[in-house]
Amino acid sequence: MPELPEVEVVRAGLEPAVTDARISGVTVLDQRALTRHSGTPSEFEAALIGRTIEGAARRGKFLWLPLAGPAPERPEALMAHLGMSGQLLLRAAGAPAERHERVRIDVDSPRHGELAVVFADQRTFGSLAVDALVPTPDGAPGGWGSTRAEVPSQAAHIARDPLDPAFDAAGFRAALAGKKSGIKRVLLDQTTVSGIGNIYADEALWAARLHPETPAQVLSTRSARRLLAEVRAVLEKALAEGGTSFDAQYVNVNGEAGYFAHSLNAYGRTGQPCPRCGRPIVRVSFMNRSSHYCPHCQRLPRPAHSPGESTFFQPPS
Repeated sequence: MPELPEVEVVRAGLEPAVTDARISGVTVLDQRALTRHSGTPSEFEAALIGRTIEGAARRGKFLWLPLAGPAPERPEALMAHLGMSGQLLLRAAGAPAERHERVRIDVDSPRHGELAVVFADQRTFGSLAVDALVPTPDGAPGGWGSTRAEVPSQAAHIARDPLDPAFDAAGFRAALAGKKSGIKRVLLDQTTVSGIGNIYADEALWAARLHPETPAQVLSTRSARRLLAEVRAVLEKALAEGGTSFDAQYVNVNGEAGYFAHSLNAYGRTGQPCPRCGRPIVRVSFMNRSSHYCPHCQRLPRPAHSPGESTFFQPPS
């Protein structure tokens, strides 16, 4: 499933092409691509044609294009969730249909002329929707790429991501202290911190030398800070390399793959030597997926047994 870096690469690619562009036509080829939309395909098309796209914003794995022009009482946006295999591609006007194309949105850009924004999705778990924008509880911009303190209603429950300028690092550390679950499970909880999926959780935990089943609440303040720093470093490096592409499903708006797969230290490296200690990376089942880690560098802390023992865990140096 696309994670923060992959979705941000798509957002950044869309932004210059769609900002201030007028929507001239919408074609829904498969209504399964509108599972998050509350109306019919015809209503989806009618809600978009004639509107102007103001930009491109993102929170975690949710992407949206704020809309201007004739609208209901509340501001709206075209929201996209890519699911497992969704793609938003930029194509020339009149370009042949893409494989697995579900929706095509024709736009007239003041800088780039006529273009098509194509939503393609092989597994049909992704979706587009015209959604109301609601105020953010903290009064800060809704997400990356936005200056408006608004977020789509369907993404309002999603926490900010670690690269968001308004991310509350102290609040994140406090949340960890109150959770008994394993730290990887907490990192994947999009209501605690968004945008981190299986790949980048494994990579950040490897970098921070934390076992994925380490209870979040036993992390010291120092360990929590180190983990957040490693999460940010991993996401930023993945962004710089265009995201992680294992197959043709993970591409940018031009259909190009990312290269972060070549920089992975733990994820997908079962049986290969740990880049740090040389012992084999192991793979274990985790929430219908897998965890990859080094059992030597990322040891599960022993529980405290006596009242005098510290309950705080410091990862190996």
